[in-house]
Amino acid sequence: MIEAVENKKAATVASRSLFDKSYFSYVPPAFITLILLIGQVSFGILDSYINVIGAIATSVLAEMLLSRFVLGSRKNLASAYITGISVGILIRSNVLWPYIVTALISIMSKYVLRYKGRHLWNPSNLGVSWMLLMASSYVAGLSMQWGSNLAAMVVIWVLGLGIVYRAKKLHVTLVYVISFIVLGYVRSLITGDTFLAEISPLTGPMYQLFIFFMITDPGTTVSKKKWQIVVVILVALVEFALRLDGVIYAPFYALCVVGPVARFIDLKVSAKELSSAR
Repeated sequence: MIEAVENKKAATVASRSLFDKSYFSYVPPAFITLILLIGQVSFGILDSYINVIGAIATSVLAEMLLSRFVLGSRKNLASAYITGISVGILIRSNVLWPYIVTALISIMSKYVLRYKGRHLWNPSNLGVSWMLLMASSYVAGLSMQWGSNLAAMVVIWVLGLGIVYRAKKLHVTLVYVISFIVLGYVRSLITGDTFLAEISPLTGPMYQLFIFFMITDPGTTVSKKKWQIVVVILVALVEFALRLDGVIYAPFYALCVVGPVARFIDLKVSAKELSSAR
């Protein structure tokens, strides 16, 4: 009887694990595709479909090859797809090669910039930040807002909040949004711009990708909830300082600096705690 109950519990846990794996393999990629489709239909955010296809193909192919030859394993390609489509949405160029290079840098960072077997940077955040900084003559970032398309924004926010809730990262998104709004008010007092102008970027696809995919990335966020909150507040503060200094792509740079440092410290502390427990 007891054995039967335990077997039933084990089957339930296995079933939930399979559901979670299936959920995160299909729902986030479908959601980011929805963001792309809404942006393209509403505002024509893409310069060319070829560019985003090139970014996705590069990401997926790089992930397949690097996981096989560096790690000796096959990885789920959902993350690579999300990276590729993020690159295709977030950067702007009138030539194809920046999309390919950005996608390649993003995926390669997962295999090159590692500590204790884990990558430190959110892939698309590093790739996009690097190209915006180092190839600004060829690359710009997406800065469009949804404008008056309230329905599109509501759909994206409802679905996005549902996904980060399912991933147990809702607190990260909410703390960042609250911090951004509060600091936006402070910026409006300092710069003289209107409060609505300061917080309007939250309505755009760039910030929605940042909020729902970059800062909530399970592979690069710190392990404990309280420190996730601290880190995301630090990201918002660094972004605040950069925006005051006129840095256009402040959120990307802020996460690119704060995120990996926090992740490095987290992995180091976790390794010490594990060693002490032994």
